[in-house]
Amino acid sequence: MPDRLYLDHAAATPMRPEAMAAVAEGMARWANPSSPHAEGRAARRALEDARARIARALDWDGEVILTSGASEALAIALRGVEPDAVLATTVEHDAVFRAVAGDRRLPVGADGLVDTGDGSPLRAALDPNGPVSRLAIQSANSETGVVQPINRIALQRPEARVGRPIALVADCSQSAGKLPLPSADLIVVSAHKLGGPPGIGALLVRDFGLLTATGGQEQGYRGGTENLPGALGFAAALEAPRDWLDGAVTLRTELDAAIRAGGGEVIADASPRIPTIAAYRMPGRSAAAQLMRFDSMGFAVSAGSACSSGTLRTSHVLAAMGMDAKAVSEVIRVSFGWTTTAADVERFAGAWTAMA
Repeated sequence: MPDRLYLDHAAATPMRPEAMAAVAEGMARWANPSSPHAEGRAARRALEDARARIARALDWDGEVILTSGASEALAIALRGVEPDAVLATTVEHDAVFRAVAGDRRLPVGADGLVDTGDGSPLRAALDPNGPVSRLAIQSANSETGVVQPINRIALQRPEARVGRPIALVADCSQSAGKLPLPSADLIVVSAHKLGGPPGIGALLVRDFGLLTATGGQEQGYRGGTENLPGALGFAAALEAPRDWLDGAVTLRTELDAAIRAGGGEVIADASPRIPTIAAYRMPGRSAAAQLMRFDSMGFAVSAGSACSSGTLRTSHVLAAMGMDAKAVSEVIRVSFGWTTTAADVERFAGAWTAMA
């Protein structure tokens, strides 16, 4: 049986060797960074150095709150804001929906994009006299790879009633370290999506006045002992070479072409997409059947995001794009990472075509 091929990097990508070495270094620093003794102070210096390296690698000149991952970062970004005051798209992560009222969700088109034109629901919702004070929007969707026009949206924000522009929360879990950061006030980053260790992420903050403090660590915005090994691994992963991204565009383009040639459908193929994520429909065969067959053939792919792929729920992302339930049930996700090669893509394309 051939070696297994991992194509689920949007769920979690293998740790970079540089990140593994940095985590091991952090494990050797046994002191709590909040302890006042010499060992604790040394750990604190290492933690703050890692924080500065993370900001520098992301070209971020604001503050960095280290978190346990993207979900916690989103929770901190939206904490203390009334649900009616938060606006989000219908294709956001479930962690966002926990803080957003059901009628405060912006529709997307069949292309997966939010309409930013005059008279659009977005323009209407961003009424300066309305209740909205925070807009949460993804950079790249975790299921389709569609990239939202965040920089354009940032320029369209009016002044809110509180006397400042409506704060923009950008979920960059899938795009940080791969695409430039968008123009936003609060940015969510996840380490294990870019070759860092699991269990650590960050909330990049332009103005602490946007957040509600609760006491504890990270300048009072979260509790728990700081994860020094994770922070060191996070920084090392961001500093690792990213030249593999140049080839990802070619790999995704070649796989798209093979899927079409095999009678499949490339979801949102006319939209701007991050080169590391693609969603494909195989008409007539359920995603569940595809996943089982691919797994038995040695391929690790998924259906939907990792947070919901273990359930039988219909993808809210694809449903929001207007796909019918049958079509949605036939879509799988393939995602690339720093270990993916042209031979990997060719091998998977052959298997997909044979199954189709």
